Amino acid sequence: MKRSGILQPELLELIAAAGHGDFIVLADAGLRIPADKIRLDLGVTCGVPTMAQVLAAVKQELVIEAAMVATEFSDWNPDVYKDVVALLDVEPEAKPHADLMAEMAESAFAYVKTGDCSAYSSVVLVCGVSYLDDAVELYRELHPGAPDPF
Repeated sequence: MKRSGILQPELLELIAAAGHGDFIVLADAGLRIPADKIRLDLGVTCGVPTMAQVLAAVKQELVIEAAMVATEFSDWNPDVYKDVVALLDVEPEAKPHADLMAEMAESAFAYVKTGDCSAYSSVVLVCGVSYLDDAVELYRELHPGAPDPF
């Protein structure tokens, strides 16, 4: 048995399968998920597990390069929003809910439903890579004076 971190096998498999630039949507309990997308339901009851609990666990296993939230999130659920933003190491980009969900319906790698029963509390995580800093440093060493790759 694993000692720590995520124990839920399908969630662990989903994170391991994600690649750089993939979008993983951590969804509230009511979000409609397109039928053709990978879907994992973690919700047990309303509020279990919370968005913050799932994000905290996922953050331990996944390199998060960027994040997106609905602009409505902070107005409709300021407490949940504060909890989520406090857990992220990146400033989330805000987009109108309809635009964000249309974009995710087209391009999300997977959806993970939480038990969070609060409106607009979904978070889109953009997967990163753990070796990017080392790769950029090596590039700079190999190409002194070249334009910065980022």
